[in-house]
Amino acid sequence: MSPMSATECLLQMCDERFELEDYQSGVPRWCTGCGDNAILAAVQRLCRDEGLRPEKTVFVSGIGCSSRFPHYMRTYGFHGIHGRALPIAEGVKMARPDLTVFVNTGDGDCCSIGAAHWIHAIRYNMNLTVFLHDNQIYGLTKKQASPTSPVGTRTNTTPRGSYLEALNPLTVTLGVQNVSFVAQAVDWAPELLYDIVKAAYHHKGLSFVRIVQRCPEWMPKLLDPWLHDPGRVQLLHHRNGLLPGAGSVKVYTNQLEHDPSDINRAREIASNTQVVPVGILYRNPEVPCYEDLIGSDKLRTADVTRAGLNAELDKHTVWPRESHA
Repeated sequence: MSPMSATECLLQMCDERFELEDYQSGVPRWCTGCGDNAILAAVQRLCRDEGLRPEKTVFVSGIGCSSRFPHYMRTYGFHGIHGRALPIAEGVKMARPDLTVFVNTGDGDCCSIGAAHWIHAIRYNMNLTVFLHDNQIYGLTKKQASPTSPVGTRTNTTPRGSYLEALNPLTVTLGVQNVSFVAQAVDWAPELLYDIVKAAYHHKGLSFVRIVQRCPEWMPKLLDPWLHDPGRVQLLHHRNGLLPGAGSVKVYTNQLEHDPSDINRAREIASNTQVVPVGILYRNPEVPCYEDLIGSDKLRTADVTRAGLNAELDKHTVWPRESHA
């Protein structure tokens, strides 16, 4: 274990306690009723409950409605370019493995232009918590079809309806080598959302959480069948997975006991389009993290950093000319 700095020791001795306000920055500009608001509330609650120090926490995003997330967190944040949130987050984690790193990405940001990064991030299994905000539409650019838009969806780019079946982020992720944590939540079940966010945070490795969320502006009726019929939400529970509270159990009576160590069963559940499974589909804490395999904590010691800086500065040093007699 690396030695703690004097500042870290003092902060620990002070028995820090943070409130929700310590993580809130600005007034969110999302539409009223947007699922992003519920996700923000759950994540801020997690930060408070886990006592995450703002200066040791980073939120990384790409482009889209969901990617405004870092603007509303009073922590470090990086608002990247379209589809590049995951490689940026991986770079942060490699350079500073001591930081807690979250990624907020959308269905277009992750599953379209960022698809290659998504696949390889799963394979590398770095210790990141990834939230896929999936409203099944491009919202920020005013209603274009996304990879997860249902077949037949009429948008500005598909005025006659989309021709392709929607991509399933769960089955794709579950099919990638080294996958270690896959879960699904819905924005209209706040307690379940919080429980899943918390489980993802505590997993060591890349936690991938797809959050099915509402877009009241461009897809206002899309999720009505699931909202008005709780029986179409399938609640996954298991002693090694999610143990939902009494309120959730009472509302969502369509329940399935599922062992999250069974990846084949997880794939079957994720493939069922008649219901929305909510809970932990797969978890394998034995998959090694890439940063541990290469010893990234040893790559940025003070001596290594100093040597690297000196080597770069020496390239530009103006050495005095030798004096001639």
